[in-house]
Amino acid sequence: MSEPKPKPPRKPPRPVSREWMFRAAAHYLERYASTQAHLGRVLERKVMRRCRERGEDPAEHADLVAETVAKFVELKLIDDRQFAEGRLATLRRRGASKRQTAMKLTEKGVDRETVAAVMEADETDEAAAARALAKRRRLGPHRLRERTERRDRDVAALMRAGFSFRDSAAAIDGDGSDEPSDA
Repeated sequence: MSEPKPKPPRKPPRPVSREWMFRAAAHYLERYASTQAHLGRVLERKVMRRCRERGEDPAEHADLVAETVAKFVELKLIDDRQFAEGRLATLRRRGASKRQTAMKLTEKGVDRETVAAVMEADETDEAAAARALAKRRRLGPHRLRERTERRDRDVAALMRAGFSFRDSAAAIDGDGSDEPSDA
């Protein structure tokens, strides 16, 4: 039995260039919606990885990252306001509280003024969002058994998700319909 042939050494990756950066950003935006700040962080990570493999300083390419993000904003392929509106609708439909939604938008790099403006325009009722989360997580009236024994834990779970005690208790003690109960 012969020994396996040694693998030839890998060539270092090609250097970071304006074209490479543009293609990387375009590829990312084809798959995911993004904000300016988030795309910048993604590109910085890509540059850092590539520079580490080449033994270069990633700080040399910081201007190129900013220039690429600005180019996509100029082309109107990135719009923080539009991203925030779409993400807000998705999160609220899934049952996220206003607090949690604002936090997630801020984490993605949406500035506070835009978050405040988008949250102001939100017409989703907090109680309806609490009921949606209870349904999605099978809490309260959507639990198949042990409903009364688990009531306090279910209320606490909704409160940890950012809902008030009143909205949490109403969602857990309700009958499971999407309409608010008049108690």
